[in-house]
Amino acid sequence: MATQTADEVMTGPRKAAVLLVQMGREASARILAEMRETEVEEIMAEIVRLQDVETTVAEDVLTEFHEMVKARAFVGQGGFGYARDLLSDSLGDDRAGEILSRISAAVMEMPFQFLHQADPRQLLSFLQDEHPQTIALVLAHMTADQASMVLSGLPSQLQADVAHRIAVMDRTSPEIIKSVEATLERKLSSVLQPSDLSEIGGLQPLVDIINRADRATERLILEGLEGRDPALAEEVRSRMFMFEDITGIDDRSIQLILRQVETNDLATALKGVRADVRDKVMKNLSERAAANLADEIEMLGPVRLSTVEEAQVKVVQVIRTLEESGQIVIARGGGSEDEFVA
Repeated sequence: MATQTADEVMTGPRKAAVLLVQMGREASARILAEMRETEVEEIMAEIVRLQDVETTVAEDVLTEFHEMVKARAFVGQGGFGYARDLLSDSLGDDRAGEILSRISAAVMEMPFQFLHQADPRQLLSFLQDEHPQTIALVLAHMTADQASMVLSGLPSQLQADVAHRIAVMDRTSPEIIKSVEATLERKLSSVLQPSDLSEIGGLQPLVDIINRADRATERLILEGLEGRDPALAEEVRSRMFMFEDITGIDDRSIQLILRQVETNDLATALKGVRADVRDKVMKNLSERAAANLADEIEMLGPVRLSTVEEAQVKVVQVIRTLEESGQIVIARGGGSEDEFVA
């Protein structure tokens, strides 16, 4: 490993490596989790090669990153012309042109960019009458949060069909993507503010979408997939973390999780669960805390299933946050109308 000096040529991956080193372990881990495996490998190789980074090099990388982020924000707010004017005023024409040329190249490679500023409710009204394959193609190009909101609003049968198509989707020709993109952009123009095969879809995008959906939608999608393709449904479940999977978490991690969950949410989440799930939680509390929790669960009386599931989602969100930050490691897999849990 060697020292990175200001005289050395800085490639894109090397700049990314320097930036991640400056950001710290927790923030870097969250960023790497959103990257493709090949990108992670390339950047990690650069990090391994780094030992020391000159202060001036680190400052240059951070400055460039800040300028790129600011420029992207300007582009998103008012287009390239607006961004060029603002950047030229602060950085000069040459520097502004250099930054915008890199952003333009990156943006042009990404289909359906216009959807990032769209209201998911508007998208739902336009997409729900489209062919399921078209809906799947569009959702696979959206952010997981947006796609989850749209998928949640579709009829249950259509949800399952679209979810299945996202999961089995592999590669789509650029011509088809451009055709669908152009058609949708034309339809949405009144309500929105102004190579090789593309790799999209697959299991992980579907899992990301389902993870951000409410528990009822999650259950409907998995049940629909089970009816269409049991093997695929099982594989999706194996990549997800369900509330009942806490039985597979080690005791130290459970204790860390419990410290960040409100007692009333925990009591509601444990209402009507399997005995082994409740026991896993109780044994990681002090004797007094466990007794108090048991009393609170009993005092709740009958609770709507939807209320229990909402509380369980809160606990799962804590677990996912801790996992993403690297504080815990979890094992995945395992395990209608508004019902009541006595």
